[in-house]
Amino acid sequence: MQRNNLNQSIFIHLNNNMEVVNALGRRKAAIARVYVKEGSGKIMINKREVETYFPSSILQYVVKQPLNKLGVADQYDVTITLQGGGYKGQSEAARLGIARALVKINPENKPALRSEGFMTRDPREVERKKPGRPKARKRFQFSKR
Repeated sequence: MQRNNLNQSIFIHLNNNMEVVNALGRRKAAIARVYVKEGSGKIMINKREVETYFPSSILQYVVKQPLNKLGVADQYDVTITLQGGGYKGQSEAARLGIARALVKINPENKPALRSEGFMTRDPREVERKKPGRPKARKRFQFSKR
């Protein structure tokens, strides 16, 4: 009984008459679990500020793109849990998760986000290495004699 109440308090946590909206974003090997609630525009990634987690201004820009496109960057607090992948894949996974969460909050935002390509999951994955080759497609040097 106590565990059930704990789960409800996590997912149906009310804050300023708005529940926490969660969404999932993936890119390559990275997985981003995104939780959006009303607030002052603070973005926390793995319990760190976005500026410390992604020192590169380009990656910070990628994460904030859906919020800036809709002009709601200072209306929501975003908490992200990132796992796997590199920094580029993690930033794009976070972008997809934020975009999906914003659509859950207001479905009218979907056309604007889709036109920018934020709603599409990039399906490209690393191709597996084949036997008898040094990499997935590269071949050993051909020797005629």
